[in-house]
Amino acid sequence: MKHKIGEKIKMKIRRGDNVIVLTGREKGKSGEVLRVDREKNRVLVQGVNMIKRHQKPTQTSPGGINEFEALVHASNVALIDPKTGQPTRVGYKSLEDGSKVRYAIRSGEVIDS
Repeated sequence: MKHKIGEKIKMKIRRGDNVIVLTGREKGKSGEVLRVDREKNRVLVQGVNMIKRHQKPTQTSPGGINEFEALVHASNVALIDPKTGQPTRVGYKSLEDGSKVRYAIRSGEVIDS
């Protein structure tokens, strides 16, 4: 399914979720989602996809080589099942009180509290 540029995409991963990287050079690494970019369909995962930027010194900062996380495409990460610790897909279901919650398809465990 093609998306238009700048169109916000419904994502099943949210800030604060624990995810694991499925593909690429960072495969197998896990971390917490720090930021979600719905327009670019990317997520920022703590400690994953570290890049270095060389910065010139300015009046306020000394400069040097800065290392920080870069965004990862959302299709390359999967939520970690809270029950088993394995990667899982995410589904939605309604509870008896009428609230809609996310749940791990692998174990059936409710993710949202």
